[in-house]
Amino acid sequence: VQLQASGGGLVQAGGSLRLSCAASGSIFSIYAMGWYRQAPGKQRELVAAITNGGSTNYAESVKGRFTISRDNAKNTVYLQMNSLKPEDTAVYHCNADVLDGLRDIRADYWGEGTQVTVSS
Repeated sequence: VQLQASGGGLVQAGGSLRLSCAASGSIFSIYAMGWYRQAPGKQRELVAAITNGGSTNYAESVKGRFTISRDNAKNTVYLQMNSLKPEDTAVYHCNADVLDGLRDIRADYWGEGTQVTVSS
């Protein structure tokens, strides 16, 4: 199972970016999917998560500005980020709780990070 993230970049404060993360491989089922971020010198933190039923939860710092969604048919999770602030600058990583249909193992998988930089 692999996760491929895209959509990061450089944006001015107040701007928007949309991150995507597609899962591929021997996937039988995907449960929760989410986005985490890690800024320099800080621990990785949960930004937003979504269950396969569509329930969501967000970090307090992004509520009202970020929206997580998923397309189950495409095994893809999205993060729409609006009203970006310099403190949102970080490497963003996607995560998925996947049941591998080939090995019959359920595990967390991580994508390579994508850099988001917000200039003031």
